[in-house]
Amino acid sequence: MGTLEDKIAIVTGAGQGIGRGIAEKLYAEGATVVIADINENSAKGTAAELGSRAVGLHADVTAPESVQAMVEQVRQQFGRIDVLVNNAGWDKAAPFVDSDRADWDRVIQINLYGVLNTCKAVLPIMAEQKSGTVVNVASDAGRVGSSGEAVYSAAKGGVISFTKSVAREMARYQVNANAVCPGPTDTALFASIGGDDPRLREALTKAIPFRRLAQPSDLANVVAFFASDEAAYVTGQTVSVSGGLTMS
Repeated sequence: MGTLEDKIAIVTGAGQGIGRGIAEKLYAEGATVVIADINENSAKGTAAELGSRAVGLHADVTAPESVQAMVEQVRQQFGRIDVLVNNAGWDKAAPFVDSDRADWDRVIQINLYGVLNTCKAVLPIMAEQKSGTVVNVASDAGRVGSSGEAVYSAAKGGVISFTKSVAREMARYQVNANAVCPGPTDTALFASIGGDDPRLREALTKAIPFRRLAQPSDLANVVAFFASDEAAYVTGQTVSVSGGLTMS
């Protein structure tokens, strides 16, 4: 019997990468998992591969009406929402002085407003239930900064601060909120912002005490703990999953 037996969990951006790894872990622990992704085909494909306790739904986290429609569908189908994992994210690497304002908007809309939109839709449901847990996937970039990712770092820093504030506001309803901060992780997004450069990979690997990039499963294990009743008395916390690259 898994630690998430009978729980209803939403994972955003779960069609691939870290989100998919999180969805697989939550499913393995017994949860019913809603794969919410802007790419409906990848959401449904991932859900089909997971099994009968998974459903794939379209959701654009930057659009409040899209998020609300997805959340309403989950509530109607399952009657409750126990876990919200805000994983959807996007970045485009460039020195800040060379960056494009249109990219600032997209980075902030997806990484920060995406979290605000889903929490605005889900937290009232959890408050009414007097139970629930929110796990926000932030980034070590939001804790210590990252060259070439200034706006992304700002957005993820906002996610960390927002998580702490929500944790304070929602504690009276027995709802907790925590942030998980990945370090460099071997995903398609990482490859798209320069991670496919062998020199960069080698330099990063040498800088990480464990001498390897994170795998999605490394993040998923920590998210699953926060999503479980074992973490019921833990709220407002930020945990780095970086192989020791950052320590505090």
